Amino acid sequence: MSDTTALNSPAPDTNHLVVEPSTVVSAQSTDCYHCGLPIPSGAKPEWRVRIAGVEQAMCCPGCTAVAQTIMDLGQESYYVHRSAYATTAEGAQVLPPELQLYDNADPRFALSETERESTFTVDGIRCAACVWLIERRLHQLPGVQGAHLNVATERLYVRWHAEQCRPGDILAALHTIGYAAYPYDIHRHNEQQNLASRTLGRQLFVAGLSMMQVMMYVAPAYMAKDGTLDDSMAQLMRWASLLLTAPAVFYSALPFWRGAWVSLRSRVLGMDVPVALGIAAAFVASVLNTFQGGGDVYYDSVTMFIFLLLCSRYLELRARRKAGAALERLQHGLPASATVLDDYPASQNGILVKAGTLVAGQVMMIKPGEAVAADCVILEGNTMLDLSLLSGESAAVAKRVGDVLPGGAINVGNRIIARITQRAQDSTLSNLIKLIDRAGRDKPHIAQWADKVAAWFVLALLVLAVATFGVWYWLDGGSAERAWSIAIAVLVVSCPCALSLATPTALAAGTDNLLRQGVLVTGPQTIETLHRTTHIVFDKTGTLTYGHPVLQQIVVLGTMQEAVCLQVAAALDASSAHPLACAIVQAARNLSNAAQLDWQLEHVQELPGHGVEGVLDKQPYRIGSASFVGELSGLSPTHSVPDGMTPVYLGAGGKWLACFALHDGLRPEAVATVDYFHKIGKKVALLSGDHEALVHKVGQQLGIATSVGGCLPDQKLAFVKQLQEAGAVVAMVGDGINDAAVLRAADVSFAMGTGAALAQAHADAVLLNGRIDSLCNSAHVARRTMLVIRQNLIWASLYNALAIPAAALGLINPWISGVGMALSSAVVVVNALRLRKAA
Repeated sequence: MSDTTALNSPAPDTNHLVVEPSTVVSAQSTDCYHCGLPIPSGAKPEWRVRIAGVEQAMCCPGCTAVAQTIMDLGQESYYVHRSAYATTAEGAQVLPPELQLYDNADPRFALSETERESTFTVDGIRCAACVWLIERRLHQLPGVQGAHLNVATERLYVRWHAEQCRPGDILAALHTIGYAAYPYDIHRHNEQQNLASRTLGRQLFVAGLSMMQVMMYVAPAYMAKDGTLDDSMAQLMRWASLLLTAPAVFYSALPFWRGAWVSLRSRVLGMDVPVALGIAAAFVASVLNTFQGGGDVYYDSVTMFIFLLLCSRYLELRARRKAGAALERLQHGLPASATVLDDYPASQNGILVKAGTLVAGQVMMIKPGEAVAADCVILEGNTMLDLSLLSGESAAVAKRVGDVLPGGAINVGNRIIARITQRAQDSTLSNLIKLIDRAGRDKPHIAQWADKVAAWFVLALLVLAVATFGVWYWLDGGSAERAWSIAIAVLVVSCPCALSLATPTALAAGTDNLLRQGVLVTGPQTIETLHRTTHIVFDKTGTLTYGHPVLQQIVVLGTMQEAVCLQVAAALDASSAHPLACAIVQAARNLSNAAQLDWQLEHVQELPGHGVEGVLDKQPYRIGSASFVGELSGLSPTHSVPDGMTPVYLGAGGKWLACFALHDGLRPEAVATVDYFHKIGKKVALLSGDHEALVHKVGQQLGIATSVGGCLPDQKLAFVKQLQEAGAVVAMVGDGINDAAVLRAADVSFAMGTGAALAQAHADAVLLNGRIDSLCNSAHVARRTMLVIRQNLIWASLYNALAIPAAALGLINPWISGVGMALSSAVVVVNALRLRKAA
């Protein structure tokens, strides 16, 4: 049986699979179980894969990844029935056949009937040049509609047409330019990131050690006066420097060699090309002069250049990981398992299952310290929840029987039992992660501009280096020694990486800052556009107001204390689902901070449209409309509530007890939010479907001059488009389903985290904590981010504008050029990381 035939066979039933040892190609313990090649002496312990219940050794990370992929896809029969080892790199097809198993039928890739979309992890991302190269290659594939590599999270987002492209084609295209890729898996992704960090750390250590030793050998040549250093001793120093430089060139500089080779093989000029050319030119010239016994050598410049560049790469890597840390925190917040109670309430014996298998209707137990695996409703127990991962709110929130728990929250109180309402894949946290994934799939305009400039920059630099060599060769009368040194300095001093890193690093850091403050940015242009906004348009209900009745005032009409009146009213309303009843119950809970109301009422009955009645200590009570309570309490009350508020009365036999005034009140932070935007020169407008008089009243309270009531969704849309036609850049803030269209049409939009899912899906950002003043923080971070981006772009441009001519004029030698290039990238990255700190 051939490899391909085995791979295309149906996946075996692993529950009944019997492995016959005689049918499996055997391998000695010193041979790779996948390809049969000898396992090198330096093989790492992690190069092992469990196959048919046995840990099998592999010869390299490539075979390990391929073998693990086969097992993950359920194709264990490949190893059971194969008749020969897998082909090796020599003469093998472009993509290992195992990875061709990924096809459009996989549900992970489904977007629509004709379109597919997926997130991939790509190994070997070294710098911004890799991003440009990978995106450029994938856009050349037939059927690929979009490809974007997020440099902060090292994730590749691809969308393609199912009839023209397959996942295997995408993986093959990446394979041809030297990158291994696979569908995103958080655990595998973390392993690859840790491996990349350790490898880069070792290369940095070797380069630093080589640099220090070489400096010891070249120091005598720098300090010696003419004729004081013997020629034989000088030659010995050169040979020692050569031997010490070799590890840095052939091991530490591997990322630059690989990057340059990938670029040239793809017929593009990546940013590693001038770096590799500079290292090669300096090292080759030094080796030739060493063998000839005379001339200048640049071993110190080469080792210093490699070391400083690796320092810059390491700093850049750490910065990318920090900038993408918010998404990783959310990913790790998804629990892997949950305890399901199949026989509840008869039994509370739990079974541990994978969180991904949970379905609506199941009952699960959540112990203290565990994450909520899926959205659910509490059936038994009271507890406290840590919602910081979801909303940024640090204080724990009390939850009791009947309350809804969002998936991803942490139980920091007591053990509870809850019924699942959404599967784990559709939980609150999972949906947030999907929104963040959407944010990384497109680039802001300013980042696209920087990438285009950097691509042309490399070509111009190579042309300038050749021209510089020619001019100095001619000026020195045909002597190449000085011309060679100056050309190397030109190649080394340039820093296109700083230009490409200036924008994405700052945007990633700013986005991370906002997420930690409870603002989820999902649109690529959000920060850039918010900074340019001229008009802020607010919806009223649920945005500037709570969107539901809130108890505003309690007027005591009898002798009973206010707190007791509230507790009696809440006890009567506890079983009612009416919005006014829920508002009174919530007010009582907030006042007492109790887990439940201790009042024991009897004969409680709700009369729709009138109110609720019940008996407490043999005394009848009623709560509801004045007429309903008046039938029990006697004459109508003389108290009236302010305009716009709804009265709810409480009474007992023959007496009135209290009047509760309820209204959809303004959020306490609404006034300060509107004032902030007025102070920074933005124009504020208020749109609502409520009555014109009520909308104008709210506008007056908030100091909003433009307040329009009675707006239907199409009228809101027309209002925003009219502003845009007049040249305004409009930010829209809303929360309801009827706001979805206008949120999509606005230049930048924000949805309340407590609002409708449809509104959140069409918004560019979501205020997870439900606080409208988070919009002020967003505007402030947007201003800081754009300022840092401008600083970075100006710095990168000025540095290259000054450093390249100086190098071409012979004012800078190669090792100083290396220092300048490394520092240029470091300055950009460190400046961007300032955005992670709250101002």
